[in-house]
Amino acid sequence: MKRLAILGSAATALAVMSAPAEAQFRSALDESQATARSTAASQQRIDELDDQTASLLNDYRANLKQLEAARRYNASLRRNIEAQERKITQLQEDIENVEGLQRAMQPLMEDMVGRFSEIVEADLPFEIEDRAERAARLQNVLSDPDMSAAQRYRLIVEGYQIELEKGRTVNVNECTIAGEGGEVTGECLQIGRVALVFKNGDDSVLRIWDTDQNGWTDLNRGTYLQDIKYAIRMAKEQTAPDIFFAPVKPPVQAQ
Repeated sequence: MKRLAILGSAATALAVMSAPAEAQFRSALDESQATARSTAASQQRIDELDDQTASLLNDYRANLKQLEAARRYNASLRRNIEAQERKITQLQEDIENVEGLQRAMQPLMEDMVGRFSEIVEADLPFEIEDRAERAARLQNVLSDPDMSAAQRYRLIVEGYQIELEKGRTVNVNECTIAGEGGEVTGECLQIGRVALVFKNGDDSVLRIWDTDQNGWTDLNRGTYLQDIKYAIRMAKEQTAPDIFFAPVKPPVQAQ
């Protein structure tokens, strides 16, 4: 019984003595919990601020990329605009040059057309109607207000190219020439611009155009008839191309 009483007294004393300590403990615990809550709130705020900072940083970087892209695009636009301005300036200069060239080309084209007509008139009289008509068309081209200088020049050059090509071919056509007893019908063999030979159907008439006399003269049948007949067959594609002898006037030496 004494022992129990002593223990009871000790417990009572301990309880009495622990009351202030418990209050201090609870106060410290509350303060610690408050501090923990404050720390947690601060950490949450820090995390939120960190997230906001990261988001702002990402936005900033994205804006920097957009700004750089915009700068490059603007620089590209400036280069394009400058190139277009240079091109416009060059085009204006070209237009001025073309206008000057057109004025300079007109006399040249008139000379070319005049010379074309002279060539047709002085040349061997093959396909004379077609060639004279072509020369007349070129004369009309010069006065056509609907044609540009480039179009006129192109047509004139085409006319010269056609004439040039005719000087490289061997061609044959039916034709009629004036003979002693009247007109004679046969074939005209055009050997480039070297010779124009006429042969009738029965081979009794063989003539060559003499540019000096501006008329037909007899050609030695014994010397040239077989070659002329072969050349006619060759021009008609009735035989394979081969070498033949053509009558050629010797060149006249300059005095």
